Amino acid sequence: MAASRNSPRSSLPARVAAFLATRTTPGEGICVGLSGGCDSVVLLHVLAVHGPREQLRAVHVHHGLSANADRWADFCTDYCRGLGIDLLVERVEVDRHSGRGLEAAAREARYRVFSWSAGELLLLGHHQGDQAETLLFNLLRGAGVAGASGIPLERREQRLRILRPLLDVSRDEIETYARDHRLDWVDDESNCDTGLSRNFLRHQVLTVLAGRFPAAERNLAQAAGRFAETDALLGELALIDWRAAADGDALKLAKLRELSVPRLKNLLRYRLRQLGWHAPAAVRLDEFSRQLLTAGADRHPALDLAEGRMVAGGGVLRWVARG
Repeated sequence: MAASRNSPRSSLPARVAAFLATRTTPGEGICVGLSGGCDSVVLLHVLAVHGPREQLRAVHVHHGLSANADRWADFCTDYCRGLGIDLLVERVEVDRHSGRGLEAAAREARYRVFSWSAGELLLLGHHQGDQAETLLFNLLRGAGVAGASGIPLERREQRLRILRPLLDVSRDEIETYARDHRLDWVDDESNCDTGLSRNFLRHQVLTVLAGRFPAAERNLAQAAGRFAETDALLGELALIDWRAAADGDALKLAKLRELSVPRLKNLLRYRLRQLGWHAPAAVRLDEFSRQLLTAGADRHPALDLAEGRMVAGGGVLRWVARG
């Protein structure tokens, strides 16, 4: 993928360095999730050429879902060898019958590998376009503020910290860097399948929006950032309410009944997120919240969830995990 000799030098290395300077410490080991696509290829190149090489390595997850999967693994092996970077290639079995969809099952398998292979810090190549797609996708599924926050810049999965240095960088900027540095990458043929919802949004919805609103992708990504700030504030409010109502691992019903319905629902969602439980559909949470606020002393409102049960009784609200 030849580059124009007159292309201006990308500011991408400086932006990545500035991002990492406030989120990492000197000497901290860094692992890059390398799919072989343009985004992760560029991210690894920026770090290998402009960053602390001695702290850097990569991991490639071989999902076995494409006839080209072996070729992608070979490409990543050769690419890392050329950069002088250690690479782990890990093969996984994706559960095609999980009921969650193939994309979700592949993601779960991938993150299982990351959780034990990436050490304590993993960098991924999601970019501004991915953020815009995620925001639209989640909104169309009826997401609230947390879902509208899209892809987080930083999050933690147990001991693993995940950072996304390219999340504010456009797809065009990434491809320009790749061309300027004569980088090759692989294309996943499934990314062109508009039968998949995210691909439909990328190729048919965002393309049309950009024709009318040239800054659509950037503005959508910025909106996701503002939703993330709002979600953080709601989390702080929920923590205040939790501390005011807590009775051990339960909540005092009398204190809950001092809250407005939106504030009560915010606290319930906060607690479910703490526990790692999935939140119920909005209509079910609405009804359960109404029951908590209005039920008499002889009533015991309960809400059954996949992971357990929220149940009121004895003056408190408890979360009881399934045995």
